[in-house]
Amino acid sequence: MERQDRNQIIMLGTGYATATHCYNTCFILKTPDTMLLVDAGGGNGILNQLEEAKINLSDIHSLFITHAHTDHILGVVWVVRMIASLIKSGKYNGTFTVYGHEKALKVLEWICRMTLPAKFTSLIGTSVLLHEVKDKDELSIGDIKLQCFDILATKEKQFGFRALLPDGTTLACLGDEPYNEKNKHYVENADWLLCEAFCLYKDRDIFKPYEKHHSTALEAGALADKLNVKNLLVYHTEDKSLATRKANYTEEAAQNFKGNIFVPYDLETINI
Repeated sequence: MERQDRNQIIMLGTGYATATHCYNTCFILKTPDTMLLVDAGGGNGILNQLEEAKINLSDIHSLFITHAHTDHILGVVWVVRMIASLIKSGKYNGTFTVYGHEKALKVLEWICRMTLPAKFTSLIGTSVLLHEVKDKDELSIGDIKLQCFDILATKEKQFGFRALLPDGTTLACLGDEPYNEKNKHYVENADWLLCEAFCLYKDRDIFKPYEKHHSTALEAGALADKLNVKNLLVYHTEDKSLATRKANYTEEAAQNFKGNIFVPYDLETINI
């Protein structure tokens, strides 16, 4: 991939679990020297998204899994398979590391060992590394420094992170469940807040976000205001309103937040 001299978020997917009109939520966090893939969606569609974004698998050496739901982890299996193939063919330099909490890594390894050829799974532990992260762990992935935290999800164990980029920019990723006040110090005053907005508040009776442990664009805006962040990026949305999603979600979040609001399309790149 061509080197860029700025930090970027490349949204590979922006949709919720059962989206069919866009890809499941996952993204690349990129600095001039480091590329971190966060989740990989629910299948081999991740390969198409990477291709469309002109990102070579050989350039990806780090992946962070937030949790083990199918729409986040099954694409990781495909990434492992394809990178293992590149390693075997001598077309990949170095190691590939997947970061995640204990359950997420156990699920990933089990699926890989049950479904992938032994010639690929034999690389797990040598060239394909599974790095367990615990609550409050601090990591350096290239020139990105991460503070990992348990988001205290009500549905599935899930980790988020606060990232410090080399130019001092801070970014807080809350995964895909609502914010817990116990994680305030990881999120407050961040330059960027990435959080889910399952639907518009006005459409809550249609999509029933609260039953699914999710929230709305209105609440995402209120959260961004409360936590004094500069930029709000919402993802993990329903996919029935893609034609109007950017305008309508921005308008609703702006009722509570006066900072910059981003409602990206799949494959949109945001300079940060």
